[in-house]
Amino acid sequence: MSASEDFKWKLTNYIYNKNYNFDRKKILDICDENNVIDAYKTISGWKGYEPTPLISLNKLSRKLKLNNIFYKDESKRFHLKSFKALGGAYAVEKAASKNKNLTVTTATAGNHGRSVAWGAQRLGLNCKIFISEYVSEARANSMRNLDAEVIRVNGNYEKSLEECVTQANKNGWEIIQDVAWENYETVPKLTMAGYSVMIKEISNQTNQYITHVFLQAGVGGMASGAIAGIAKYFKRIPKIIIVEPENADCVLKSIDKGSLQKVDIKKESIMGGMSCGEVSLVPWKILKESVNICTSISDENVDITISMLKNKILGDEEIIGGECSSPGIISLIACSEDSEIKKNLGLEESSNILIIGCEGDADENLYNKLLFTGNKKLLK
Repeated sequence: MSASEDFKWKLTNYIYNKNYNFDRKKILDICDENNVIDAYKTISGWKGYEPTPLISLNKLSRKLKLNNIFYKDESKRFHLKSFKALGGAYAVEKAASKNKNLTVTTATAGNHGRSVAWGAQRLGLNCKIFISEYVSEARANSMRNLDAEVIRVNGNYEKSLEECVTQANKNGWEIIQDVAWENYETVPKLTMAGYSVMIKEISNQTNQYITHVFLQAGVGGMASGAIAGIAKYFKRIPKIIIVEPENADCVLKSIDKGSLQKVDIKKESIMGGMSCGEVSLVPWKILKESVNICTSISDENVDITISMLKNKILGDEEIIGGECSSPGIISLIACSEDSEIKKNLGLEESSNILIIGCEGDADENLYNKLLFTGNKKLLK
């Protein structure tokens, strides 16, 4: 994997969690262990369900002198190309079990809305999706193709969420959001439980004990859902490393201060699904004590990583990994090449690393653009 030597793999920032205390029972009380159990039972019964692949990045593990690097390939999740298929659609099904004539609504940067739209289409429900001006038309069309009405809002993700809540309250729609706030926690807990299915699958896919898990964070839903899965299904607790874009490092800032911190995003990251300024309330309750270290990265090597996955530079298999699938790999390489962090995290020849490849080419236009620029950099 000589290509990695030609690029700078650096963290923008990192902090260790001085309040670390992984408590299985507390985590499963917050997320609701019954939801975690039910999510796997329900989702594994859906038509077309099968576990997504757990792929060995064996070339990268040799380069970094690690035992195994496992990549959970969520590009193969149903036909939605993202782990989000697990959360929103599961929450829609639970909401519809109480009311068959719902109109469901959500605000999204793309993948969550696609899952909600798919869940609504499966059950014949009306669906209204709110997106910001920064969400691509390709992502909007993918939701329209699932029979959702897509409403574009001026401003960022937070503005689209505000409009979603306003319209839902006015029209009596059911909000299916993966973000929690005061007095709105039940549905986000269901989406998090859906994400824990990935960990249940991994526990069945390898007999190697996972020692380190790199988890992407936007508002924290996937990371906390995975941690709930770890608390339920892993016999041994791995080191947990959070990765965020440098301009949207709300988990890092919050863990550093020991309380929820809001980040004013001055520049949107190419990792759009992770470009979030505030940690969701329920995930924060889990993340604040269960994470070992928070890292942030720039956009610089996103395209290179996408190209490496596609061109079998990291492993023997060709992998379609979108912009938000790259951060775990970037952070792992950067941590491994920093001797102090490597020692503190215990990254060594016996280590088994888990990377969540959370999406494929969910935004095909952006994916192809990044693949093109990544390929050009690799050829230099």
